[in-house]
Amino acid sequence: RVELTESGGGSVQAGESLRLSCKAIGEAWSQNCMGWFRQVPGKEREAIATIFTGGSGTSYTDSVKGRFTISFSAAKQTSYLQMNNLKPEDSGTYFCAAGAVRPEVCRITGSQSSYANYWGRGTQVTVSS
Repeated sequence: RVELTESGGGSVQAGESLRLSCKAIGEAWSQNCMGWFRQVPGKEREAIATIFTGGSGTSYTDSVKGRFTISFSAAKQTSYLQMNNLKPEDSGTYFCAAGAVRPEVCRITGSQSSYANYWGRGTQVTVSS
């Protein structure tokens, strides 16, 4: 079993930055894909970024490309999401996710991805204009 704990959310102004962290504990070694989803009330959960920890390949939804960067520290078993030039439409609850999948599944198509077996409880990001 894997437990995921997010941190780093908060309230910022448009154009500012935040870094989210997701600490994996338990059998984290068994999961080779980590990533982040965003959910806004009344909308489906949207895949934002993924990283294949077995090879470091990354994938992003179009709306965050060039602004967000996902990374992973094997030593700390922690995934990070660096979010720069934040926009009001980036607001939402950000959930960390992890899964054990083939590399081609650790990807985002449109705003969907099917790798997640484990979820964190979420951290709120609010961006004001």
